[in-house]
Amino acid sequence: MTTNAGQFQLTEEQLQIQEMAQRFTAANITRTAEQLGEDLYAYRPTAEVRTVGELLAHIANAQYTFCAAAAGEANPNPEALEETLATKAEIVPGLAAAFAYCTGVYEAMTDVEGAEVRDFFGQQMAASGILAFNTAHNYEHYGNLVTYMRMNGIVPPSSQE
Repeated sequence: MTTNAGQFQLTEEQLQIQEMAQRFTAANITRTAEQLGEDLYAYRPTAEVRTVGELLAHIANAQYTFCAAAAGEANPNPEALEETLATKAEIVPGLAAAFAYCTGVYEAMTDVEGAEVRDFFGQQMAASGILAFNTAHNYEHYGNLVTYMRMNGIVPPSSQE
């Protein structure tokens, strides 16, 4: 089934799969944030890329931005978290709150709501598409974090038994 914007409407089962992927990435990113020492929050492999702390704060910020857009509501935390969260003690709870908010949006999304077209960075996109974009964004930056950990001899959470 498609919306009038020509986008696919996901079934409840497909939305549950998206929610599962969100929970998976949230768990691995959260475990990364908790596992790393404060000293690694300032680590950046080159001057052109974000530090670990900046990446984690960026991910937290994106949870609010993307999931509020998918829900069709105002961002409940319009603060620029990359600028306001700097230490592990600030980032870990900030990340947890952001994931809790976004997970709630995934849980509440129905197939009908998922097909509703929303404005997303000036483009029209189905709400479920915005959530899929968020999940892809999480995977992208978890990949960055995995590389940073491996460069420091750390086994990332997704590879731990």
